[in-house]
Amino acid sequence: MSTILITGANKGLGHEAARRLLEAGHDVWMGARDAGRGRAAADALGGRFVQIDVTDDASVAAAAETVGTLDVLINNAGIGGARKPLPETTPDDVAQVLETNVLGIVRVTRAFLPLLERSASPVIVNVSSGMGSITVTSDPSRVESTIAGLAYPASKTAVNMMTTQYAKALPQFRVNAVDPGYTGTDFNQHRGTQTVSEGTDAIVAMAMIGPDGPTGTFVDRKGPVPW
Repeated sequence: MSTILITGANKGLGHEAARRLLEAGHDVWMGARDAGRGRAAADALGGRFVQIDVTDDASVAAAAETVGTLDVLINNAGIGGARKPLPETTPDDVAQVLETNVLGIVRVTRAFLPLLERSASPVIVNVSSGMGSITVTSDPSRVESTIAGLAYPASKTAVNMMTTQYAKALPQFRVNAVDPGYTGTDFNQHRGTQTVSEGTDAIVAMAMIGPDGPTGTFVDRKGPVPW
């Protein structure tokens, strides 16, 4: 049994990943910014709730103190940002997304590293997106190529690069990025074509790898995703 923290676990992919990992017998901390929603979600599944705002240093530090012991960190919390035409996107629009999707991962990972370093098999899973793949977003056969944006795609490309760098810097860890795929959640007004269970396949699989598992990779439920 592993002790697992999932950020942004009160709904969507984070909630379903928590449900599946709890079902598999793991001890799961469900992190959420909103205490009411987070606690209700954790109570409903039988998980443990911890309040965490990935954009706030004090909140993240307090969460690390509360959790205390950790084997697996799933950096799932993320935002899509302002919905507006690309030419109208402002620096502030981009900064808001990077604060959560990129700096949030740095902030949380840094705070929880001392806990993970005490684990016999530390794992970090960064939830990325096909929108962060330059190859995928340039492929006319992929739906990702039909979407033009600045903040969200750039943030996920940064997540992919950070994943490879953490993997190099932490050779005793298993650090991987996952693409859930186009999954129907609140994030996309449930337009996604995959079920939420399918969308968590790669997250759950990478959360449960052992010390001999891959590191520094980018995968979806079907296998490797091109960078």
